[in-house]
Amino acid sequence: MSISRGGSTALDLAPLLDANNSDNSDNEGKSNGAPLNTPNSSSKELRSREREREEADSAIFVKKVGSAVFYGVASFMITVVNKTVLTSYAFPSFLFLSLGQLTASIVVLGLGKRTKLVNFPPLQRNTFAKIFPLPLIFGFNMIFGLGGTKALSLPMFAALRRFSILMTMLLELKILGVRPTTAVQVSVYAMIGGALIAASDDLSFNMQGYTYVMITNALTASNGVYVKKKLDTSEIGKYGLMFYNSLFMFVPALLLNYFTGDLHKALEFPSWNDPAFVVQFLLSCVMGFILSYSTILCTQFNSALTTTIVGCLKNICVTYLGMFIGGDYVFSWLNCIGINISVLASLLYTYVTFRRKQAPDKQAHLPSSRGENV
Repeated sequence: MSISRGGSTALDLAPLLDANNSDNSDNEGKSNGAPLNTPNSSSKELRSREREREEADSAIFVKKVGSAVFYGVASFMITVVNKTVLTSYAFPSFLFLSLGQLTASIVVLGLGKRTKLVNFPPLQRNTFAKIFPLPLIFGFNMIFGLGGTKALSLPMFAALRRFSILMTMLLELKILGVRPTTAVQVSVYAMIGGALIAASDDLSFNMQGYTYVMITNALTASNGVYVKKKLDTSEIGKYGLMFYNSLFMFVPALLLNYFTGDLHKALEFPSWNDPAFVVQFLLSCVMGFILSYSTILCTQFNSALTTTIVGCLKNICVTYLGMFIGGDYVFSWLNCIGINISVLASLLYTYVTFRRKQAPDKQAHLPSSRGENV
């Protein structure tokens, strides 16, 4: 402020104007020096995030499909090999074969842990309690599954095994709270309907074989659901589950073999001198371990229901090859029609499960301004 000669006061505006100019120039400098949030930069960031998400989705999709294919191939191979050993070679004891599969799992995983190829927690006092009831489900599922394979023709065994899908779906809803879609339910009910049609005209009906398979179906459904639950809540991991399931069931399986006389019958089997039989028997034992690993892997990356249906989907090959393997299938038109309905329903489920629903996923990841102040 300055005083004029006439005694009146006047404001000197020069410093204020200079300060305003300085502030404006600073603001201009800041806007020129720092990038603003323009629409172009926001769209680039959004596209980049979408690309990263699509790559992650692709990796997950590959793991899902890869684990499902691995399980399907392993399940197919062990079914054919087991049928060859038990029926074509007329091996007298499916209990002894299950003991061999348990032994192979223990030996392979034990050596893998010692050589640090695999890792799982050491045995502790509460290990059995942590994974219960999986050892019992795993062991009896193996035993009754081999019993059903021996007693029934492969086409009927494959058709009846599809009842495990319905049981798995119901258990997933009860235990895991997973509700299947309408398309999944339709495919499951069609598979069950086809299996019932096939069973209604089974000319080689075997009550013991039917009983074994239905027990196996219930155990398979329980195994898939509880494996998923234990993998999500336990630190033992997939290798630990495989090893301790086999370890805890080894002694009960050995005692069962001894008291039923199967151990003696198996050791007296005359074809132990046949190299072809020995190779197939050992292959069956090793494939038991591979099947256990592929089952847990598929359940981990997918769901218990998917694992169960992929196991039944491989029965497409087993169904048609089984008409020639073992020599115990008796053809009838109604039986054949029912089997094919069940097969087509399996293909429908595979399509429903593994098709990629990208549009809903992208919509879910779009940013929303709902509830925000603009």
